[in-house]
Amino acid sequence: MNILTKIKERFNLLHHIFNQVISIQSRLVKVQEALGRIESRQLQSLDKFELKDNEFRVFSQWGEDGILQMLLRHIEIPNKIFIEFGVENYIESNTRFLLVKENWAGLVIDGSTENISYIKKDSIYWQHNLKAVQAFIDKDNINKLIAENGIKGEIGILSIDIDGNDYWIWQSINVINPAIVVTEYNFIFGKDKSVTIPYNDKFVRTQAHYSSIYFGASLKALYLLAQKKGYAFVGCNTAGNNAFFVRKDLMSDCIKELSLEEGYVAGQFRESRDEDGNLNFLSLQEKQQLLTSLPLIEVN
Repeated sequence: MNILTKIKERFNLLHHIFNQVISIQSRLVKVQEALGRIESRQLQSLDKFELKDNEFRVFSQWGEDGILQMLLRHIEIPNKIFIEFGVENYIESNTRFLLVKENWAGLVIDGSTENISYIKKDSIYWQHNLKAVQAFIDKDNINKLIAENGIKGEIGILSIDIDGNDYWIWQSINVINPAIVVTEYNFIFGKDKSVTIPYNDKFVRTQAHYSSIYFGASLKALYLLAQKKGYAFVGCNTAGNNAFFVRKDLMSDCIKELSLEEGYVAGQFRESRDEDGNLNFLSLQEKQQLLTSLPLIEVN
């Protein structure tokens, strides 16, 4: 057997293995979806209204899938459209379960060409009404990006998680009127400070400071912004990194508006790094002390 024949046989074997792996992945995703549907029905029958009691994850990082399912059971959503920023390759996201379970339509945006290419090759891209756009979002281009992709006015969900200018981006958005807004907050700032990083249209979390904990805005800053935009704060996930807001004209008796004191959750995860890029597992107090030396803007 010559070398070319051996190479061809090995290539064919690898190709077969690759196809098998893809097939297994596809089946696992279907299992994920099925389990998510079952859990959603079980929680619906219990009719609990606390966010923490409804958490489960199918594609979300923490329990956001379950929280959104609960909120949507009690909020009338005429236009089942979502927009999500900072989705990476969209395998882990806040809106994917809605896309596959309830056939919502949506727009996802990420700064990586590679990530957007991955999404467009995913079977969900032809199975559902999903549009993926590569763009580095800033406060000057966000409304144009949304409008250029045919979305305006009433939508169901806006999910913001860009590890940086989250406050400034939400403040700038005016072409859509979401029923629900999910936005990441930086729990390290605590519940009493209304602060955000200064706006920088080239902000990248991993480059802004070696610790990787200098990003985003405090919950209070986002809470005050939400009030100005007509949204009620309804709570955070138990991981302590995502806050949920519902438009006040859509609130139902089942969903309770919370104060900051009632709803603030301090995260327990420890992702701070040292100057060599290694996890250093700082305490909350140590992380807060580190952030005091970095520039922050007080907002009200």
